Amino acid sequence: MRPKYPIHPPELLSSPADPAEPPSHPDPTPAPFPAPSPPPAAAAPAIAVARPPDQRGPFRADGIRPGDPYELSHGHPNFCLPSSGRCSGPTLLGGTVVAWDPAVSEAGVHAGYSPAPELLCAPDVAVGNVPDTLGWAPGAPALAVEYADLGRDEARLAQKIADLLGAGTRWIWVVRLEPPRHVEVHTPGEVPRRLFPGELLRAPGVLLNPVQVEALYDRTAAQRALLANLLQREGHASLESLRNAGLRAGRSEGLRRAVRDVCEVLGIAVPREDDAALAELDEPELAALLDRLKRERRWTLL
Repeated sequence: MRPKYPIHPPELLSSPADPAEPPSHPDPTPAPFPAPSPPPAAAAPAIAVARPPDQRGPFRADGIRPGDPYELSHGHPNFCLPSSGRCSGPTLLGGTVVAWDPAVSEAGVHAGYSPAPELLCAPDVAVGNVPDTLGWAPGAPALAVEYADLGRDEARLAQKIADLLGAGTRWIWVVRLEPPRHVEVHTPGEVPRRLFPGELLRAPGVLLNPVQVEALYDRTAAQRALLANLLQREGHASLESLRNAGLRAGRSEGLRRAVRDVCEVLGIAVPREDDAALAELDEPELAALLDRLKRERRWTLL
């Protein structure tokens, strides 16, 4: 069963109101556009509580199409609204940081997961189990990251957390953007924890590197974390190690040129096979070879 969208919010999907009788002489003047309701006050973070099995709704995930603004919790549709700028920017930053961790091969944004016919969850960021296929992914991601700002429906967020943990998600990080900014860590069977800027988030078995709390929303911190991840994926432990490797390579190339120049000046013939072997010598070996050439004035590779 597919919800009607995008006009009706979920509350009207289950029990739509009867249409009103049209007036006998309608007024041709268009009705003014209603003013938007003020945003709801921020609520305290709720601990996820699963919906009782006997409160299942009639909707199923196979009736929702990609792009429809709904998630499902036990057959009940949850209407998904667009994100504010304060929420969408950090979502992009945090998703980039965790997606390029050296241990990650699959990650996605707003990927739909349907572990059961009556469930459909789309975490803001998902790590692990993001197949390159059409339709909803079965099961659940290993790590899910949710962004919550002022006005987020806390009851629906709590239910989403319960649904994901019940489907097999090992870690859920809820990034709270309303000051003071922090991250709530939800794991199966444990009390949620709060971590603040300067502290490290860990997801062993999913992420290789710990993630600073602020790297999930601050551009500068995210850039540092992303650079470290990309360097490690290319075999460099850090930016400093990459610089040192470049310096070593430069010194070695300079010594090779010095060896060939000395041989040319002194008229020393270099066997072809030894000339090719120069490329395999490291910096200390090249320095020792150059010293022998200066002292003995003859070719000796060993």
